[in-house]
Amino acid sequence: MLTVQETERILGHLEGTYRIMGMALYGGGLRLMECLRLRIKDIDMERQTITVRAGKGDKDRQTLLPERAMDELLAHMDRVRKLYEQDRKDGVAGVELPGALARKYPHAGTDWCWQWLFPSARLSIDLRSRSVRRHHAAPAPLQRLFKLALDASGIAKPASIHTLRHSFATHLLEKGTDIRTVQELLGHSNVQTTMIYTHVAKKNVLGVRSPLDG
Repeated sequence: MLTVQETERILGHLEGTYRIMGMALYGGGLRLMECLRLRIKDIDMERQTITVRAGKGDKDRQTLLPERAMDELLAHMDRVRKLYEQDRKDGVAGVELPGALARKYPHAGTDWCWQWLFPSARLSIDLRSRSVRRHHAAPAPLQRLFKLALDASGIAKPASIHTLRHSFATHLLEKGTDIRTVQELLGHSNVQTTMIYTHVAKKNVLGVRSPLDG
C-alpha cells in the first residue's frame, strides 16, 4: 500500500495524458480498464463526478472527480476535441458503442459525447466490422510508465497501477470516510470486500471523527 506522500511522488513523475490517467485512477478509485474506457459523457465537471459504466458485475456507479485534476483534464479534453474534429473531416468511422446502442443509434459513434476520454493516438481496424476507427488507449504504456515513475520516486515497495485503487480506499478510511460510502465509490457489491481495507488503514478505522478534532 502506498502512503499519500508516496502516491504524490509517483504522480509527480508522470506527465501529460498519463499523469491525468494516474490522477483519475487514484482520485476516483478506478480500475485500469474502467479508466481507459471512460467517455466524454462520463465526466461531470459541475458535480465533480465520474460515471463508471458497466464496471465489474456490469453495474454503473459514480465516483469522485478530483478537483485538482480539473484544469489538466479540461486542457486534455480540448486536445481530444481537436483530434475528434480531424477524424470527422477525414471520414473516420465513429467509436465503438455498446451493442444495443449501436443497433438503435447507428450514427451515435460520431457524436462528441460518446468519444473516448483517453483515445489511442493511432487508428486501428475493428476486427468485427472491419472499419478503421479510433479505439481507447491501450493499458501497456501506462503500466510501463507507472513502473518507471515508481522506480524514479525511489519507493522500495511492490506496486502496480491497481495499487492506486487500493490506496484510494485506504486513504479515505484513514480520513474517516464511512465504510458504506467507500463501498459505493469502489463499486463493491459486498461490504465485506471493502472491509479488507480497514485492516491496512493506519488510523480512524471506526469511520468517525473525534469531537475534539471537529
